[in-house]
Amino acid sequence: MSVVKINVLTVPAEQRETLEKRFASRAHAVENSDGFEWFELLRPVEGTDTYLVYTRWRDEAAFQAWMEGPMKSAHRGTGAGEGEGGQQPKPAATGSTLWSFEVVQQAEPKNA
Repeated sequence: MSVVKINVLTVPAEQRETLEKRFASRAHAVENSDGFEWFELLRPVEGTDTYLVYTRWRDEAAFQAWMEGPMKSAHRGTGAGEGEGGQQPKPAATGSTLWSFEVVQQAEPKNA
């Protein structure tokens, strides 16, 4: 059964562009991970400073393997995206919470 992980990020208005650029610079970093099914970065449109990072995985084990491998490497600040002096840049988000769900029902559009 698929699992959904939603990282809830509190991002001040002045850091929105920074956050989006960082995600764009890591584009395709997750797509080749075993068990990966879906990703979306959701920007708030009104009344909140909360971004949602939606990922869907084949199972919990696939998500955990990604967290311990590619995701951990991406957040070490190695390569592109480093701050001045080769150090990891400061986070764009001021808070983060991870929500976890199991997919119990889903629907896809019918082809006309």
